Amino acid sequence: MSTPPSYQQPYGQPQQPTPGGPNRPRQGNMLQLLLTMVIFLAIVGGVGYWVYDYNTNPNGGQAKEEAEAVAQHNEDKTHEPQVGDCVKVQDPQGKPVPTIVDCGSAEAEYKTGEVLPGEGMKCGPKFDGIQHTASRGFDYTMCFTKL
Repeated sequence: MSTPPSYQQPYGQPQQPTPGGPNRPRQGNMLQLLLTMVIFLAIVGGVGYWVYDYNTNPNGGQAKEEAEAVAQHNEDKTHEPQVGDCVKVQDPQGKPVPTIVDCGSAEAEYKTGEVLPGEGMKCGPKFDGIQHTASRGFDYTMCFTKL
């Protein structure tokens, strides 16, 4: 008896895939892909929530930063009196620092009379000798009268 001849594909012909071979997706790859997608969606969702909360939360985020900026701006303005503003002056003998106060309050000591351009300008005789030199982009001298 002779053995049956084994069948071989002719040279140069593509081989047929065998069942369960390399073209079949593996179960492990699907789980890994699903896990990667879940982690990605969790990160995107977390960042999205943080951005939403930052922009809409009235007690934090953008609202808090804006409130702090307004408070800082107002704080800066309390030491920059205009003509007619009442002030209390700390250290009038050295370098005075005027702070704007209500003219009807007991704290009001002086009233801003003139703002002269330039550093070291001399206030006129009608002022009480209290001067404050500062700079807001340019140097100026403020003159005060006693209340």
